[in-house]
Amino acid sequence: MKRAAAWPFVAALAILAFAMLWPTIALLINVSPATVATVFAGSTIRNAAFVSLTASIAAVLLATLLGVPAAYELARWRDAPRSVALFLLALPLAFPPVASGIILLNVVGTHAPFGAWLSRHGVFVIDSLGGVALAEFFVSGSFVVIAASAAFHTLDPIYEEAAATLGASRWRTFWQIALPLAAPNILAGILLAWLRAIGEYGATSIVAYRPTSLPIALYVTLSAQGLGPALALSYGFVVLAALVIAVQWAVRRHVV
Repeated sequence: MKRAAAWPFVAALAILAFAMLWPTIALLINVSPATVATVFAGSTIRNAAFVSLTASIAAVLLATLLGVPAAYELARWRDAPRSVALFLLALPLAFPPVASGIILLNVVGTHAPFGAWLSRHGVFVIDSLGGVALAEFFVSGSFVVIAASAAFHTLDPIYEEAAATLGASRWRTFWQIALPLAAPNILAGILLAWLRAIGEYGATSIVAYRPTSLPIALYVTLSAQGLGPALALSYGFVVLAALVIAVQWAVRRHVV
């Protein structure tokens, strides 16, 4: 009786798994690793990989340097103000990617007041490596502060209260008590932010189509060379995503 009652849930899980995983499995079956290696060995793709790695690391590093201390502060706020702040910080996650690029263009474009001021001082964001990093930061930075805030908020306050009783400053408490305890979940959020950043296409294509990042190279490859080489590039993204998710799982369970 119990098994019969469970079949709708099992069926839903099976259908969902098939719909979500079959396209990825088909990709891994139809594209050989040798083809992937050949595509990634090309100078164009290697240069695009360098741009994506450099920009995404810079974007996530900035998001971490700002987001983790900010999250520690937010975790101490009352529920209502914290919820409002997190809602506002999460807004970029809900924007369509192209809209995110247009929003940034309105700020750092050469015809925007701030962008014009930057250009007069020799700083050009549009079509630059900094522009790629900015677009990736805008669309992925929220993951860091949201994950870190949740991690800090769930900590048992007794440890920090004990540290304060012993005379520890708030910075020392943050650095030596709260951060080590929350580190696994924070690192998982950072990895998710990096995966989102390195795969960003929409905002990057508006703000910095050049230098070419991997997602833009993927679109150009599909347009110029067809589905085959584009699938080989997509294979690389699948492997990267699997590695990041595996590391996330290991970190959260203290395997590494």
